[in-house]
Amino acid sequence: MSADPKAHSQAEAGTTALRPEVATILATEHWSLLGTRSMTWSEVMSRITIYLTVVSAFLVVLALMASATGFGTPFRVMSIGFAATAVVLGTLTGMRVAAASQEDAQLVRAMNRLRRAYVDLAPEVKPYLTASTHDDDEGLMVTYTLGRQRHTVLQIVASTLIFVTVVNTLVAGTLTALIASASGTPTPATVIISVVAAVGYLAVQLEISRRLYAVHRDADVRFPSPDPVSPARPGRSPRRRRRAGRT
Repeated sequence: MSADPKAHSQAEAGTTALRPEVATILATEHWSLLGTRSMTWSEVMSRITIYLTVVSAFLVVLALMASATGFGTPFRVMSIGFAATAVVLGTLTGMRVAAASQEDAQLVRAMNRLRRAYVDLAPEVKPYLTASTHDDDEGLMVTYTLGRQRHTVLQIVASTLIFVTVVNTLVAGTLTALIASASGTPTPATVIISVVAAVGYLAVQLEISRRLYAVHRDADVRFPSPDPVSPARPGRSPRRRRRAGRT
């Protein structure tokens, strides 16, 4: 008795047979993930806006106070209090952005898996998809960049998390400079101390973010990207693909 040719072809392709009605369930899950992703970043952007608004308000208050009372002890005390508050608020905001970025990566990973299921249901739609159908780090980057080649470092440097971290670093350096100046430290030493404190704060925040992402890197990969040696696009040589990956 001969085997079913359709089942044999599916086994060779390494795919799981899915019933057509499963597409409705997958689409519902896809919209749920999209809604969660939208709400997450809406909340994050609101918190960043509040944080920057508070910092701006602190600067306005300090400017008005300096014009009214000068740069004496009351001004220094209030400026140190405002800067310390801004550092705390900024650090908490940065922690939320880091958590949201991690959650966003997992949401994109989940949607890539659903996209893979769509291709298993209807293989003919694969050429029309821009986002990836693979759930490893390479697949995430393809979805984030919409299929364009972009260096990972550029993606990280231009991220929202780095933006918030840089703002927090500037505030932390300013707070250190205010405390050093109020304690009578000479100006050259104050500059050095504030720079060292800012660099130290930046290093700690970057290390925390690195460890956070390292724990979940390639977590539970079910559909890895194909071997880069195999042709990614018809008509492109391996040498050309390697060169494009470095741009």
